[in-house]
Amino acid sequence: MVMAPSDFKTLVKRFYVLQAERVEAYKLFEEGHEAYLRTGPHYDFQHYRQLVHEITQAFCGISKEVLEIKERLHQDFDRPDLSEHIEKLQTKEKQKLELTAQLQLAKQKAQDHPDDQDCQSKVQEIKHAIIKNREALSEILEDFKYDMEESE
Repeated sequence: MVMAPSDFKTLVKRFYVLQAERVEAYKLFEEGHEAYLRTGPHYDFQHYRQLVHEITQAFCGISKEVLEIKERLHQDFDRPDLSEHIEKLQTKEKQKLELTAQLQLAKQKAQDHPDDQDCQSKVQEIKHAIIKNREALSEILEDFKYDMEESE
């Protein structure tokens, strides 16, 4: 079954919408964690755990749909180049989520032990890794955009 180009464009648009949703989810996750840290030293873990649960569900839903788009680009539109970019992107997104979780733990530890220089260093180290990760994500998205436009 051959799809109309408009379907291809619709699929790509949906991919960009999902990426924007991911960015929004990270913002909510970070804001929620900041609010959680403000409840210290007797942390309100219940609210935070609920937030983590909701964010995890959001990321799972986004990932599932992004993987479906990856599959369709490869199968229906014969665009292994684009699906490869998405594959790389998913790997980096998974890494970003892991780093974000590590950063949140490190921030709480640093807050609980303000005089411990190792805790402060760990926060900086993870922040640096997140910056590197974001740069890699931007590069992958650039490559995706370039390859997509080249074929039009």
